[in-house]
Amino acid sequence: MSVWDDLVGQDRVQEQLGAAAQDADALVTAISAGERVPPGSRMTHAWLFTGPPGSGRSTAARAFAAALQCTSPDRALGGAPGCGFCDGCHTSLVGTHADVDVVRTDLLSIGVKETRELVRRAQLSPAVGRWQVIILEDADRLTEGAGNVLLKAVEEPAPRTVWLLCAPSLEDVLPTIRSRCRHLTLRTPPVDAVADVLIRRDGIDPERAASAARATQGHIGRARRLATDEKARARRAAVLKLPLRVDDIGGCLKAAQELVDTAADDAKQVSEEVDVKETEDMKAALGAVAGGRMPRGTAGVMKELEDKQKRRKTRTQRDSLDLALTDLTGFYRDVLALQLGSQIALSNVDVRDALDRIARSSTPERTLRRIEAVIACRRALDRNVAPLLAVEAMTMTLRAG
Repeated sequence: MSVWDDLVGQDRVQEQLGAAAQDADALVTAISAGERVPPGSRMTHAWLFTGPPGSGRSTAARAFAAALQCTSPDRALGGAPGCGFCDGCHTSLVGTHADVDVVRTDLLSIGVKETRELVRRAQLSPAVGRWQVIILEDADRLTEGAGNVLLKAVEEPAPRTVWLLCAPSLEDVLPTIRSRCRHLTLRTPPVDAVADVLIRRDGIDPERAASAARATQGHIGRARRLATDEKARARRAAVLKLPLRVDDIGGCLKAAQELVDTAADDAKQVSEEVDVKETEDMKAALGAVAGGRMPRGTAGVMKELEDKQKRRKTRTQRDSLDLALTDLTGFYRDVLALQLGSQIALSNVDVRDALDRIARSSTPERTLRRIEAVIACRRALDRNVAPLLAVEAMTMTLRAG
């Protein structure tokens, strides 16, 4: 099993990264031996992975990091880096390699303070590996100030430091940063390929794997969750009933409230599990005395933790709502396909009766306006519009068509 096995449906990207990893291996070998660096190397110090959600941006970055750290003896015999079995590959993939830092955020943004610490670490020489690799999974969440801090490090990197940035699109990254990175675009994986990896790697029943891959339109992470989590399937089923519940104003408002409440409950459940442990660990670290009283001078630290937890809860609620809106978009896409007589495969065949009912009672023009209403709701949430207000506006438009 090589490091590229989990990179689904990205043959062109895999080929480019494999070639760069070979050049990187030759480069480090030459430097270590005091030899002249080979000319025309396809390796560079900064990479930008873009692609739609679920395309495997972070998977590609992790696989490349593993190939860069590969210590397989087969390399000396002409084997390609990235065997998947050596200590360098294994620890890179599971996240325990000393020279591979994976940075992600469960908050709304990545600020200057966190980025400065990241840049400081990037200046260090590799401790045990061949390269110092920094994987920034949420490069699109860098604030403008954080982006400017990162720019200097990308412009003038340490000799054996590699930056791997991941973002949905080029436009989500500052122009000054993306212009200094080699860009790789990933595509949405084919549904059959996603189903195959669920069966092969996760041992999921073929019929359920195919259904989950089809319902999530090739999104690997969501397909795995849908195939393995009964609650996720129940939430999706509830969302797909919404188009049938917006016949009157009361139904619109009730459906919107339930959608927002469900997202809030999801956020609360996720947050409570993490927040309690975080708070207890922080209190113990600060030396809380019996009875829960905190030492003097620690109020500011606890307030900072509370603010972080609040921002994480907001992010989780928005992610849950965005997932529901994505399912709604897929529903109306199927309706439009039926109305136009398209031969494309439907994503939501499990609710075919509802699709037929909406398709017969509407027109393609009204369906397009409904899709636009869902997209507008997602944009409003990105602009920090109150969730209930944004969703109510959407359901009223879904009713009017």
